[in-house]
This record gives sequence, structure tokens and C-alpha cells, in this order.
Amino acid sequence: MSSNAYIKLVPSSSQQAISTEELKDLFNYYKEITSKTGDQVDWNYENSAFPYELKEKADGKGAWFYLESSQDRYHAILIGVDKENVVNEDGSEREQSYIQITLPPTATAGDKGKANEFSKFIGKKLQGELHLFNGRIMYFYPRK
Repeated sequence: MSSNAYIKLVPSSSQQAISTEELKDLFNYYKEITSKTGDQVDWNYENSAFPYELKEKADGKGAWFYLESSQDRYHAILIGVDKENVVNEDGSEREQSYIQITLPPTATAGDKGKANEFSKFIGKKLQGELHLFNGRIMYFYPRK
């Protein structure tokens, strides 16, 4: 059975909407900074920190993509963006963007660990509200 985590872009987030291209840029940035960590410690940390290749199918263009690994401890992570209608405290409705991170049924424990790392990284960068796979919520945005 697949499991999902969500990063919701709330009104206090650094941005209110995100595209798959911006999300890919964030993953490339993550890959870049982890490779610099590897340079500092003189170890090929990049392959351990980001053991995935970004792939996109034609039917998911602009809506979702996936990360696939050729290493034995990892399989795949699916990532998509969408919008939902949310009711504010005053009763009015607003549209809210979110990022969905899905672990397919074939995902390994390594995939879950990496998905948690990536979702926390993205949540911090976007100052979002992260709903983890276990149902817990992490708030990365400034709260009132």
C-alpha cells in the first residue's frame, strides 16, 4: 500500500504556489549542496545523499514526476503538485497549493528515510506545513 506526505503552502509560507519545474530546481539544489558536503569531507557523499535520478512521463508533465534509483536499497519516490480549497477561520474559502510525496507499494525503508529528508528540506525552504507519513505535522512557517 502506498503512503503519502504533504507539504502545504499556507498564507505564511515564502510562496503561495509552486510548479514542478521549481520543485525540480529545489531537488537539483539539494543535490548540489550535498555534493559540496562530500567535497569537504573528501567522500563521494552525493551518491549516498541523493541516490535518485529525476524522471518524468509525458502524461505527468507539469503535474508530477518521480525519483528512481538504481541502487539496491532504494526504489522510487513520486512527487506531485496540486491545489485544494481550504476554509479560513472566518468562513471564507481560499485555494491552497500543496506538494504530495508518495511512496509506492514497492518502496523500501531507505526510500521512506530519503523522502522524509527531502520533505523536511523542502518544507524548510518554502516555510510550509509538512504532514509526515506517520500523520504528524511539522510547522516551518512563522506562527502567530
